[in-house]
Amino acid sequence: MTAPRTLVLGAGIVGSAAAWDLARRAHVVTVADRRSGALAELADQLDVATTTIDVDDATAVAGLMASQDAVVSAVPYSHGASLASAAAAAGAHYVDFGGNPRVVKQQLRLDAIAREADVAVVPDCGLAPGLANVLATDMIAALEPGPIDSVQMRVGALPQVPIGALGYQLAFSAGGLINEYAERCEVLENGEVVDVEPLSRFETVDWEPWGPLEAFSTAGGTSTLCRDHAGRVDALEYKTLRFQGHGLTFRSMFELGLFDEVPWTVGTTSVAPRPVLVEALRTRLPRGAPDVVLVRVWATQGTRHLGVELVDVHDGRFSALARTTAFPATALVDLLVRGELTVRGALAMPQAITGAQLLPELEAVGVSVTPLDP
Repeated sequence: MTAPRTLVLGAGIVGSAAAWDLARRAHVVTVADRRSGALAELADQLDVATTTIDVDDATAVAGLMASQDAVVSAVPYSHGASLASAAAAAGAHYVDFGGNPRVVKQQLRLDAIAREADVAVVPDCGLAPGLANVLATDMIAALEPGPIDSVQMRVGALPQVPIGALGYQLAFSAGGLINEYAERCEVLENGEVVDVEPLSRFETVDWEPWGPLEAFSTAGGTSTLCRDHAGRVDALEYKTLRFQGHGLTFRSMFELGLFDEVPWTVGTTSVAPRPVLVEALRTRLPRGAPDVVLVRVWATQGTRHLGVELVDVHDGRFSALARTTAFPATALVDLLVRGELTVRGALAMPQAITGAQLLPELEAVGVSVTPLDP
């Protein structure tokens, strides 16, 4: 077959890693971004084509997608619905890194359109949601047909050494971080879908040599798992891992209303708190120190316990978060365009690929999942 043509939207941390892996897989890669400087820097490092584009320009996006076999979106989630729709209209497979449940619901409504176009539209294809959800779904499938007591996911991307009062560095979009901390979180309780507050349900997690850590509820991590397995799984939950004290600080901001998107009137000025907070995080948080990604996923059914663990670190080229976010999506895209996966329609990642199909692809780039002792 001829080399697949794949468009990567966004030349940031994750988009650059996606472009590298697709080029490694012999795709003809085009990277598009509105920042010409970021594109020039990427073109110096990789054998990829680049083009300047504003993803709000629907006509330009449609024209660019028309010549592609697949699209990987690494731009903010707010563009996800329009970009997924444009890709389906262009007859190109589409994946993104999702994370916002409301946007994902809009994308999944494209199922009939995607099937008609003979393509797959798969949001939530990063680390979590994404890889962690595939691992959880594999465990559910491996257990007996009857009720499952619990499925749990704990995921964190951290600096290898705590930095500052928050013990954190900016690893991805500041807006995306606050979105995870601000939206309601979908869980299963007693087999039913329940929404709980973000930055709640704190627990301590021992994890040598990184811990003790804290885990707390954040939005988007369960993706479609709760609705897919309601009635069979009694308890299902996703929590984010951070160094201790981080979550309580952000919980204080949440309670004070600093995540509000509705403007406040302060004297003669009207300003929404969230954009100010996002800008403060974007400009003041450190970035670029060596990081670590930690993942634990486990399921219990009576006396049976299944679990896996992933520890990934900066490899000298890409951060652990960039690797573990980008490479699951690029593996999926590669298998789709080469015909090794034949799924079509709009669907979540665990419905598009199994761990048996995905994990060997990740092993090839040094991302390894190991069994978790009970």
